[in-house]
Amino acid sequence: MPEAFQLRPYRENDEDASIALWLETWRQAYPSINFDARVDWWRNRWRNELVPVAQIVVAEQNGAMVGFVTIDRTGYLDQLVVSPAKWGSDVASLLVDDAKRLSPGGVTLKVNADNARAIKFYMRNGFVKTGDEVNTSGRAVDLMEWKP
Repeated sequence: MPEAFQLRPYRENDEDASIALWLETWRQAYPSINFDARVDWWRNRWRNELVPVAQIVVAEQNGAMVGFVTIDRTGYLDQLVVSPAKWGSDVASLLVDDAKRLSPGGVTLKVNADNARAIKFYMRNGFVKTGDEVNTSGRAVDLMEWKP
C-alpha cells in the first residue's frame, strides 16, 4: 500500500524538484506549448516573484515531491501544481485546504478558461467564478474566489 501524502513547508533545496514538477505538469496540461523554452523564465519568476512573497506548501509521498501550492499574504493562490501521476488523487484537495488554512479570510486565483478539469476541481472545492480577463500570453483566464 502506498504511503500517505505528507504536507510540509517549502525548503530552499526544493527548488529543482519544484521547477521539474512545474514543467512536467504544464507539458501534460498543454502539450502544444513549448514549456521547455520557458524554464529560465519560470525559474526567475519562481525565485524572484513567488518564493520571496508566498507561503509554499509541498506535498510528498515516499520522500518525493508530488505537488505544491503557493499562497501569498493577500490570499492569492498563484500556483497549484500536482504531478500528473497523482491527478484524481486527494493531493490537490489537501493542498487547497492548506492554502485555505493559511488564508482563512479567503483565496483568489486565476485559471486558464480552457482548463475545464481545473475549473471543475476548484468549483468542487468551494470556489466561484468572479470574472475573466486575458493573461500576458493572450489566453483567457477565469478569476475565481473562495470565501469562508
